[in-house]
Amino acid sequence: MENSSLAQRSTSLAVTLASIVIILAGVRFAENILSPFLIALFITAISGPAMFWLTEKKVPPALAVTLIVLSIITLVFFISSILGSSLHSFSDNLPEYQKRLHEITQSIGVTLNQFGIHLRLDELKKILNLGKVMSFVSSTFNQVLGTLTNIFLILMMVIFLLLELSSFRFKIKRIAVNPAKAMARVDNVAETIGRYFKIKAFTSLMTAVPLIIILSIMGIDFPVLWGMIAFLLNFIPNIGSIIAAIPVILLALIQFGFLAAGEVALLYLFMNSLIGSFIEPKLMGHSLGLSTLIVFLSLVFWGWLLGPIGMFLSIPLTMTFKIIMDSQENTRWISILLSNSGTDSGSNNNS
Repeated sequence: MENSSLAQRSTSLAVTLASIVIILAGVRFAENILSPFLIALFITAISGPAMFWLTEKKVPPALAVTLIVLSIITLVFFISSILGSSLHSFSDNLPEYQKRLHEITQSIGVTLNQFGIHLRLDELKKILNLGKVMSFVSSTFNQVLGTLTNIFLILMMVIFLLLELSSFRFKIKRIAVNPAKAMARVDNVAETIGRYFKIKAFTSLMTAVPLIIILSIMGIDFPVLWGMIAFLLNFIPNIGSIIAAIPVILLALIQFGFLAAGEVALLYLFMNSLIGSFIEPKLMGHSLGLSTLIVFLSLVFWGWLLGPIGMFLSIPLTMTFKIIMDSQENTRWISILLSNSGTDSGSNNNS
């Protein structure tokens, strides 16, 4: 009997693992379809409270959806136009910057050789390459913007999802075994995602605005571009702020030398430490509820699965998964493993 039970458990585990592999392969294969849908889903989760507020004020649903969609289009156009024009101007100046950086690289190589440190210049040039750094940043944004070029499809999905919100709640109540618990879970997911994006947007703005002002005072070229990049990449946990800082530090080195580069590095370190270690955790409270390791692993996993869109949405996707796992007794252990302590769970975040 024991051998039979062990064989059944092994077979069940093997089938489960095989199913997970097949699902992940399917998700990765359907990335071009899933990415716009996920963007639309999260835009709807963020816009939902505004939709309900407008309808409570007796605004017709069609007009409320129109106002929300127009606001989204205006915001996307504003960000993309500023970012696009700044990147274009920077690209025009890139050959001159790169030439100056090569001269600095050669002087560094000569200085190191005088101290008996022999470093190949071609290797040093690969490290100090502003073009490669900016091409990486640009390619990341291009992939994101490539998904957003399907803006018509995304907006259509947002429109239908927003119009479906009121009836969706009614449907959940009709089909759920326990309607109160089911609606509490749905509200918890929407509230957690909405709160995360609001706080993240606020803290990203708190990072970007001082950077623009200080970089302008320092005389660093294109301060608005670096502020915008810092704002957007702050949504990528752990590595986003590091990626945003590297091109600015190199540009400060090109324009004003090593002292200015060090000052810019310290500026970014101070801003990201202040916002990321003190202000953001205080505002987030226990709403995030994910361990530091899980935050990093989720970035790697969702980035591998869905590309740059997955990196931007890694925290909301993982939080949603955690709340879903917490809703069932037999999967609550997964939610506990994902949490930042062994005692908290998604249900505790409702308060």
